[in-house]
Amino acid sequence: MSDQHDQLPQVLFVCVHNAGRSQMAAAFLTHLAGDRVRVRSAGSAPAKAVNPAVIEAMAEAGIDLSAETPKVLTADAVQASDVVITMGCGDACPIFPGKRYEDWVLDDPAGQGLEAVRPIRDAIEARVHALIADLTPTPARRTEA
Repeated sequence: MSDQHDQLPQVLFVCVHNAGRSQMAAAFLTHLAGDRVRVRSAGSAPAKAVNPAVIEAMAEAGIDLSAETPKVLTADAVQASDVVITMGCGDACPIFPGKRYEDWVLDDPAGQGLEAVRPIRDAIEARVHALIADLTPTPARRTEA
């Protein structure tokens, strides 16, 4: 009874404020993987708005975050995800059996200017490329001999 949408890998990115790292990671994964992955982001203590330097850095990469808003982390979001990637939120993320958890150690862009945010953005983009390669089968892997 499940459709193809239910079978897609589901990834949740979590940081404290959901205003920087998790927003960038979710945007890159959505942009690069398209409809091959379902993406969410959330924060354990969401900020009122996405970091302006993060919005500017992502605009340089061709991704518009200006309409995004920080979202609160819920147990339901964690439970619905196959992969939960945390970025500096410590023990705030609930742990459920059978989920894949990764902690990406990255500098926090909070209070940083554009020059400091760019290398964080680039590190996140590289990690997202690796995550996509890990989560989505290539056409060569789909064919069976």
